[in-house]
Amino acid sequence: MKSLLLAIFSLLMMPLTVGATDAIKYEEGVQYQLISPAVATADPATIEVVELFWYGCPHCFVLAPMVTEWLKTKPKDVTFRLVPAIFSPQWAISARALYAAQALGAEDKLHMAMFNAIHADHRKLSNEDELVEFAGEVGIDKGEFRKAFDSPTIDARVKKAALLTREYGIDGVPAVIVNGKYRVTAALAGGQEKILKVVDFLIQKERTH
Repeated sequence: MKSLLLAIFSLLMMPLTVGATDAIKYEEGVQYQLISPAVATADPATIEVVELFWYGCPHCFVLAPMVTEWLKTKPKDVTFRLVPAIFSPQWAISARALYAAQALGAEDKLHMAMFNAIHADHRKLSNEDELVEFAGEVGIDKGEFRKAFDSPTIDARVKKAALLTREYGIDGVPAVIVNGKYRVTAALAGGQEKILKVVDFLIQKERTH
């Protein structure tokens, strides 16, 4: 009887032990950094995850399919946003391409295709005309894409992305921000493949606060 009670007690304690292990595994200043002051999120009713990236970054190219898989099982209380980091005018051009595609409801057509074109096919896609032609190749109306690309709305979104790049305090990409409070990079997490594991931990951390 005593052995049976001990076994039941051990089973009941298992979730607590796992939780404690996770808490020890991911520590502020080790696997993630605190953003201070925190950055306001787009929807305070959800837990926001933001990926900052650049299409020319090979590390972002490696992370992109991992994010795609992660999004397939993303919890309902979590929202996800792509924010193109902007450290130079060249980065701003590719940011315009993403925002133009989003404005036309065509992000899915452009996003991974653009990564593949640059890193697998070794295309430059470094100016407006090249990007307009590429948009046409992936099934986006070229005239509508150029119109969006040059619009004041996209100007404002690019400026906002540049501001967020500074507010999030990143110095490289890819970087993932959880709820405007926590910054995760490959260097902190211990590799590209571990970034989203730390993100999942921080999502759970936000749920308990």
